[in-house]
Amino acid sequence: MEFCKAFNAKTQEMEKGMPIPTVITIFTDKSFSFETKTPPAAFFLRKAAKLQKGGAEPGREVAGSVTTAQCREIAEAKMVDLNANDLDAATKIIMGSARSMGLEVRG
Repeated sequence: MEFCKAFNAKTQEMEKGMPIPTVITIFTDKSFSFETKTPPAAFFLRKAAKLQKGGAEPGREVAGSVTTAQCREIAEAKMVDLNANDLDAATKIIMGSARSMGLEVRG
Protein backbone atom coordinates (compact mmCIF):
# COMPACT_ATOMS: atom_id res chain seq x y z
CA MET A 1 0.00 0.00 0.00
CA GLU A 2 2.87 2.34 0.80
CA PHE A 3 4.38 1.70 -2.66
CA CYS A 4 1.08 2.50 -4.40
CA LYS A 5 0.78 5.83 -2.61
CA ALA A 6 4.39 6.79 -3.39
CA PHE A 7 4.11 5.69 -7.03
CA ASN A 8 0.83 7.53 -7.58
CA ALA A 9 2.25 10.69 -6.01
CA LYS A 10 5.31 10.58 -8.26
CA THR A 11 3.37 9.89 -11.47
CA GLN A 12 0.27 12.03 -10.96
CA GLU A 13 1.44 14.72 -13.41
CA MET A 14 1.96 12.17 -16.20
CA GLU A 15 -0.59 11.35 -18.87
CA LYS A 16 -3.20 8.72 -17.95
CA GLY A 17 -2.58 5.33 -19.59
CA MET A 18 1.08 6.07 -20.33
CA PRO A 19 3.30 3.00 -19.72
CA ILE A 20 5.98 3.86 -17.17
CA PRO A 21 8.86 1.40 -16.77
CA THR A 22 9.82 1.23 -13.11
CA VAL A 23 12.77 -0.34 -11.30
CA ILE A 24 11.82 -1.37 -7.77
CA THR A 25 14.39 -2.32 -5.14
CA ILE A 26 13.14 -4.05 -1.99
CA PHE A 27 15.44 -4.25 1.02
CA THR A 28 15.53 -6.90 3.77
CA ASP A 29 13.90 -4.55 6.29
CA LYS A 30 10.86 -4.38 3.92
CA SER A 31 11.62 -0.82 2.89
CA PHE A 32 11.86 -0.05 -0.81
CA SER A 33 13.03 2.42 -3.37
CA PHE A 34 11.92 2.85 -6.95
CA GLU A 35 13.04 4.70 -10.02
CA THR A 36 10.71 5.56 -12.90
CA LYS A 37 12.03 5.67 -16.46
CA THR A 38 10.66 7.47 -19.50
CA PRO A 39 7.93 5.70 -21.50
CA PRO A 40 9.08 3.43 -24.34
CA ALA A 41 9.97 5.03 -27.69
CA ALA A 42 7.25 2.95 -29.35
CA PHE A 43 4.62 4.72 -27.22
CA PHE A 44 5.85 8.15 -28.32
CA LEU A 45 6.12 7.05 -31.97
CA ARG A 46 2.59 5.62 -32.03
CA LYS A 47 1.34 8.84 -30.46
CA ALA A 48 3.21 11.00 -33.02
CA ALA A 49 1.91 8.92 -35.94
CA LYS A 50 -1.60 8.76 -34.40
CA LEU A 51 -1.68 4.95 -34.55
CA GLN A 52 -2.98 2.25 -32.22
CA LYS A 53 -0.17 -0.17 -33.14
CA GLY A 54 2.81 -0.48 -35.47
CA GLY A 55 2.88 -2.23 -38.84
CA ALA A 56 2.19 -5.95 -39.13
CA GLU A 57 5.04 -6.41 -41.62
CA PRO A 58 7.74 -3.77 -41.06
CA GLY A 59 9.88 -3.20 -44.14
CA ARG A 60 7.10 -4.36 -46.48
CA GLU A 61 4.09 -2.43 -45.25
CA VAL A 62 3.99 1.22 -44.18
CA ALA A 63 1.72 1.71 -41.17
CA GLY A 64 2.17 5.49 -40.94
CA SER A 65 4.80 8.18 -40.95
CA VAL A 66 6.67 10.51 -38.62
CA THR A 67 8.92 13.44 -39.38
CA THR A 68 12.56 13.84 -38.45
CA ALA A 69 11.52 16.75 -36.20
CA GLN A 70 9.12 14.48 -34.29
CA CYS A 71 11.90 11.90 -33.88
CA ARG A 72 14.16 14.64 -32.53
CA GLU A 73 11.51 15.71 -29.97
CA ILE A 74 11.11 12.09 -28.85
CA ALA A 75 14.90 11.75 -28.59
CA GLU A 76 15.04 14.87 -26.39
CA ALA A 77 12.40 13.38 -24.07
CA LYS A 78 14.14 9.98 -23.93
CA MET A 79 17.75 11.25 -23.83
CA VAL A 80 18.13 10.27 -20.15
CA ASP A 81 17.39 6.59 -20.87
CA LEU A 82 19.08 6.23 -24.28
CA ASN A 83 22.62 5.00 -24.76
CA ALA A 84 23.71 7.97 -26.86
CA ASN A 85 26.33 10.69 -26.42
CA ASP A 86 24.51 13.47 -28.25
CA LEU A 87 21.09 14.39 -29.60
CA ASP A 88 21.93 13.42 -33.20
CA ALA A 89 22.82 9.86 -32.17
CA ALA A 90 19.67 9.65 -30.03
CA THR A 91 17.58 10.84 -32.99
CA LYS A 92 19.06 8.08 -35.15
CA ILE A 93 18.13 5.51 -32.50
CA ILE A 94 14.52 6.75 -32.49
CA MET A 95 14.42 6.78 -36.31
CA GLY A 96 15.57 3.15 -36.30
CA SER A 97 12.83 2.26 -33.83
CA ALA A 98 10.30 3.98 -36.09
CA ARG A 99 11.45 1.98 -39.12
CA SER A 100 11.30 -1.28 -37.16
CA MET A 101 7.67 -0.47 -36.29
CA GLY A 102 6.80 -0.03 -39.96
CA LEU A 103 6.74 3.76 -39.87
CA GLU A 104 8.15 5.91 -42.64
CA VAL A 105 10.53 8.66 -41.49
CA ARG A 106 10.04 11.80 -43.61
CA GLY A 107 12.59 14.62 -43.75
